[in-house]
Amino acid sequence: MKTIDLASESPSLQQLLEFASDENVILRASDGKEFVLAEIDDFDREVELVRQQPELMELLARRSHPKRTYTLDEAREALGLE
Repeated sequence: MKTIDLASESPSLQQLLEFASDENVILRASDGKEFVLAEIDDFDREVELVRQQPELMELLARRSHPKRTYTLDEAREALGLE
């Protein structure tokens, strides 16, 4: 899996699609957000390939857990719904 830091390089859309036709690509935006670009030709195959990518699975696991939870009272207060 190839990672492209969009803060330091600006490949064209055509170049990105060419990269993704060879292997899945992680695009890292200047704000640190990451996106996956992958060719989809057979969904089951793609799912299996993604599962074989430890880097991506770790990223998905980290993102699946919220950093903090809020009580209903905290949410109401934050939204000004006292």
